[in-house]
Amino acid sequence: MRANPQLDENGKLRHFLTIEGLRRPLLTDILDTAESFAGVTERTVKKVPLLRGKTIVNLFFEPSTRTRTTFELAAKRLSADVLNIQASVSATTKGETLLDTLHNLEAMHCDMFVVRHCDSGAAHFMAKHVAPHVAVINAGDGSHAHPTQAMLDMFTIRRHKGEFGALRVAIVGDILHSRVARSQIHALTTLGVNEVRIIAPKTLIPAHAEALGVHVYHDLREGLRDVDVVIMLRLQNERMGSAFLPGEHEYYRLFGLTEEKLALAKPDVTVMHPGPINRGVEIDSAVADGPRSVILQQVSYGIAVRMAIMSMAMHQRGE
Repeated sequence: MRANPQLDENGKLRHFLTIEGLRRPLLTDILDTAESFAGVTERTVKKVPLLRGKTIVNLFFEPSTRTRTTFELAAKRLSADVLNIQASVSATTKGETLLDTLHNLEAMHCDMFVVRHCDSGAAHFMAKHVAPHVAVINAGDGSHAHPTQAMLDMFTIRRHKGEFGALRVAIVGDILHSRVARSQIHALTTLGVNEVRIIAPKTLIPAHAEALGVHVYHDLREGLRDVDVVIMLRLQNERMGSAFLPGEHEYYRLFGLTEEKLALAKPDVTVMHPGPINRGVEIDSAVADGPRSVILQQVSYGIAVRMAIMSMAMHQRGE
């Protein structure tokens, strides 16, 4: 059995399930391929024929407008046919199992599944059971991983900051429950970032977080000092008023990113957020809409990055 089920026998991408276990050259290859696709969106005809005749299924068991639409746009710009299935209104709510859904779609000669699921490990489970010619892309599984989001964040950082080696990057917010943060940490450390900081209340930091190769801060001002990039995470509403937090106003006072707190970072600091934003909770509007914010660029870059990942995963099948 191969060490990494995401790779074929030649070390090329077969599925894209998690950043963990992937090596720097492959991540760099994804970023370089995405760079080659970035100009497609500026053409009159925003298409390339790489996946013409292929069928890609967006299989979403959780709602997500931005991720689903960028995957759909990416697939269409690769000239693939796209089928969108919101699983909450599909046969899965009538008792059809995940495997039944999978095999029925395979019987329709689908070539790739882009899967978002509330259960950690769902994408890995599907990748284990699909036919050899089918690729699986993880669009977020539980609190485990969101690898394409992490790669579009890496693409954004490289576009705005150049090489990773000298950078000091801070991730702020609910690290404990964030699949985005886990994938970002793996990507940043694999790409050789100088220092990764995570900043959050003690209740929102995973146990043994230092083992991930990060520096932990519980004070936002201290953690922001001299950083090059700040990635804010969405504070999920379900955490409010729970044992994790005293309330959103207190959270904003201590961990909300304002212009005044941001002044402690480098003068040319880049501010990012995977979205959707809770304005006045984790970030002030003046910062989110300000000159150092690249939040909307992240969304645009997501199309090129997802085009890269889908084309690489399909291209390894000798197509």
